[in-house]
Amino acid sequence: MLKKVSRKAIFFLGVVIIGGLGGIVADRYVFPYLSSTSFFSKYEFLKKSTEDVTVINKTEQVFVKEDTSIGKISSQISASVVNIIFSPKPELKAVLKKGIDSSASRNSTGIIVTSDGLVMIYGAASNPLAYKYKVMTSDGSSYDAEFLGTDSYSNLAFLKINASNLPAIPFGNSDDSKPGEKVIAIGNNFGTYSNRYAAGLLSGFNPTYNLAGTALSFSDKLEGAFETDFNLQDNFTGGPIVDYTGQAIGVIGSVEKSSGAEFFQIPSNKVKKIIDRAIAKELGTSPTLGVYYIPITKTYALNNNLSVEKGALIFSSSGQQGLAMIAGSPAQKAGLKINDIITAVNGQEINLENSLPDLLYQYKKGDTIELQVLRDGEDLKVPVNL
Repeated sequence: MLKKVSRKAIFFLGVVIIGGLGGIVADRYVFPYLSSTSFFSKYEFLKKSTEDVTVINKTEQVFVKEDTSIGKISSQISASVVNIIFSPKPELKAVLKKGIDSSASRNSTGIIVTSDGLVMIYGAASNPLAYKYKVMTSDGSSYDAEFLGTDSYSNLAFLKINASNLPAIPFGNSDDSKPGEKVIAIGNNFGTYSNRYAAGLLSGFNPTYNLAGTALSFSDKLEGAFETDFNLQDNFTGGPIVDYTGQAIGVIGSVEKSSGAEFFQIPSNKVKKIIDRAIAKELGTSPTLGVYYIPITKTYALNNNLSVEKGALIFSSSGQQGLAMIAGSPAQKAGLKINDIITAVNGQEINLENSLPDLLYQYKKGDTIELQVLRDGEDLKVPVNL
C-alpha cells in the first residue's frame, strides 16, 4: 500500500515539474512570440502576459550597392549628355594652325540645355567655323549642328541642332552645395559614344580661381569655381557634375598653364546666366574692361598693409602700367592706373562672393558703368564705357 502511494506521489511531482517547466517556456517564449503576430495580438490575456517581457525581433542586414545608387541618381541627367564630333571642313583645312587645331576629327562632351536643341560645350577650337559638327545623343541619333558662338567670359560655346523634345539637363542651385559632398562626373568624349562616370568629393569652392590661366586675375574672365578630387578629369571636360539629389551643380572646364592643364567646375548658378545669354543670342555682347588684378583678401590686406580688405587691386609684378591693363582697353581710356583698388561696380561692392568679373558680366559691351576706385587713399568715381 505504501509503495503504491509513493508511486502516485512521484508521478504527481513529475507532472508538477514538467508543467512548471512548460509554463516557464510558454511564458518566456511562446506567449511573447504569439503576441507579436497579427492574429494573436488582439487577445488581451496574451498582451498582459508579455507586459514585462522584451521581445527582440529578428533583424536583417541590408547592403546598398553604391555603384547602383550612383547609376540611378545620374540616370536623370545621363540622357542630357551628348558626344560632339568635330571634323575639319575639307576646304578650310589650310586655315587650321598646326599645334593648336588638329586636322583630324575629335570628340568632346556636350550637354543639352534646351529641349529644342541648344547644346553647350566647354572650349571651342581657335577657328571654330573651320569645322563641321555632329551631335550624337543617348538614343543613338545623329544630328548636324550649327556653331553659334563662344562666351568669352566662361569659355563655354554653343551649338544648335534641329530637334525637339530633347532631355534638357536640370541645373540645381550651386549655392546650396558644400565642401565634402559626394558628386558624380559624367563625360562622353570617346568614339564609343557612351557615357563615362566617376564619383568623387566636392573639395571646395575657390572664390579667387580665375579662368584667365595667368598668375593674375583678369577682369574679363569668370572668377570663382568649384574644385573636386576626380581623377582623369580630361575625360569629363565639358560634362556636368551631379549631386546626390540628381541635380547638375556645375560644368567641368580646364585651362592650360605652364605646369599643364588645370581642371575646375563652373558653378551652375553662373552657367545658367551664360545659357540665358546664349538663348537671347547675345554671346558676343560680353563686356570688356581689360585690367589684370589681385583679388584682395584679409590675408593679402594684412601682409601688404592695405587700408581695405575687399576689392580688386590693379597690378603688374613688373610695376609697369602697360602690363597692368590691355592697351586701348576701356580701363585705359577711362584713366585707371596701376595700384588703383576697384571697390564697387555701380554701387555693388566687390568681395569674394561678388567678384569684379561677375559684377561686370551683368552688363553688355557698350554699356557705361561707374567704378568706385581707391587711389592713394582717395575715393574716386570713374565712369567707364565698356
